[in-house]
Amino acid sequence: MSDFLSNSEIKSIDLWLSKIDHCKNSSKSKSQRANNAEKILQLKYKKIGNGYQRIVYDLNNGYVLKVAITKKGIQCNKREFKIYNHCRADLRKHLCPVKEVGHGWIIMKKMSIKVPNTIYQEKSPQLKNKFLAAGIKPRDMGNGNVRLSKKGEITVIDYGHFIMD
Repeated sequence: MSDFLSNSEIKSIDLWLSKIDHCKNSSKSKSQRANNAEKILQLKYKKIGNGYQRIVYDLNNGYVLKVAITKKGIQCNKREFKIYNHCRADLRKHLCPVKEVGHGWIIMKKMSIKVPNTIYQEKSPQLKNKFLAAGIKPRDMGNGNVRLSKKGEITVIDYGHFIMD
């Protein structure tokens, strides 16, 4: 049951996930994997991006849907859910809010304001140190994985590769 996705959309995601093992091919590029996923998923939403592990759709309601396209992508979704729900409040404000999660998918707030390089270079080392001090290794926290909140805070939108002790 989901507040955001219909039963048929969840079934579509489940169908795709059942085919991940059959679609894995190390020679496929990330865009080929995403294209394979899109064909099977047939979701009505606009794809706004993809990485090696997940494809991201805009739900047109202020939220995004991240669907795993690899087994590691499933782990990334689980990790984002766990970190968001189990980290300290002062760090949570620097993590994109998680609204809902299911097997192989996660729904998060849509954040669009890119972080200017000058602000990123000035503030990201301090933020990385805050995460490290709290026992969270902020792996893959490049400028492409962060946005600015409405309050001007650097917010990590992709923390699926972070490691929490």
